Amino acid sequence: MNVLKTDLAGLTFFETAIGMCGIAWTGRGVAGVQLPEESEASTRARMHRRFPGMAEASPTAQAQAGLDAIVGLMAGDEIHLTAVPLDFDGVPAFHRQVYEALRASPRGTTLTYGELAALAGSPGAARAVGTALRKNPLAILVPCHRVVAANGKLGGFSAPGGLSTKTRMLGIEGVWFGVAAATPRSPEGFNFDPGTALLHLLGADPELGRVIESIGPFAMRLGTTPSIFVALARAITYQQLSGKAAETIYGRMCSLFASPDAGPTAEELLRLSDEQLRGAGVSRPKTRALRDLAQRQLSGEIPTLAEADRLSDEELVERLTVVRGIGRWTVEMLLMFRLGRPDVLPVSDLGIRKGFARAFGGELPLPLEVMERGERWRPYRTVASWYLWRAAEMKPGVEI
Repeated sequence: MNVLKTDLAGLTFFETAIGMCGIAWTGRGVAGVQLPEESEASTRARMHRRFPGMAEASPTAQAQAGLDAIVGLMAGDEIHLTAVPLDFDGVPAFHRQVYEALRASPRGTTLTYGELAALAGSPGAARAVGTALRKNPLAILVPCHRVVAANGKLGGFSAPGGLSTKTRMLGIEGVWFGVAAATPRSPEGFNFDPGTALLHLLGADPELGRVIESIGPFAMRLGTTPSIFVALARAITYQQLSGKAAETIYGRMCSLFASPDAGPTAEELLRLSDEQLRGAGVSRPKTRALRDLAQRQLSGEIPTLAEADRLSDEELVERLTVVRGIGRWTVEMLLMFRLGRPDVLPVSDLGIRKGFARAFGGELPLPLEVMERGERWRPYRTVASWYLWRAAEMKPGVEI
């Protein structure tokens, strides 16, 4: 490209729904777009290598139009890309024909390489179209993410993040592929859409995206509970026991109450003697914990389900960990598997840490390492956690 050496040429960086992007322009229009890389530093470095000698500057009116179009499209807005002036200086004629045809495609649609070749006036040139798309300097403004293979699969994507980024960008436009398409929308009990969460994770962390694609659709299910109190009583009983043993003991304890299937009330728990609880198999430490829980329930310290809906995750952790025998991990499990909260990451959980090592390689990570990488996954760390647990369960030698 022959860059105009005037004050009309420059580049800048800006935030979008998929991360920090870069844009370069000349007096002729937008000359290049850079999708987010692993870090802001690498995104900046790649953009400066592509456009050596260009200085960072405030965008011109033409560049601002391109910037606004990218931000809007990645936010899910209806954007007509043909209105953005582009600088095709140095672009081969056939590539330009492909790009012009592609940017006229409507948001939320896809087309095959063969269909795009026909639109560009060269039927049968699907392979040449693929070459043009691999060299596309104007990602998003020339929306090569909308081009898919003839067999209905995603096809290739040479931009940073690969198919994970392509899946996310299509999802923003309302076109669902892969695990996001196969995951049920808005399962009962969740207060977020797992499909949207998957699109975010695929784009925010391509390495985790490969794990997600390998494992398949998000299949986490929520348990039901009549109250926070009953959920915590069950959690205390189950602590440090195998599932079968805990189920037996909890069942014996509940058989002592008026409505065994509904679980205990605080009054019923406090009426039981230590001998009755011990006879059901409840240990002395757990008996003390259950009594403390029941007393706090009667004093109004344990929130109802309706009250819990109005409290943040950290507020619930703070409120509930004052109960004897209830730690942060127990509340995190409640938040995830009973309340369906979207952004919980139990960094101290051994299964999470094992899955992290399996997914990203290396030794068992420290909780701080899990927490730091987990910042990429906000606000859907619950979904990431579920996939790390599944990764930990995979047999050695199975490729992720």
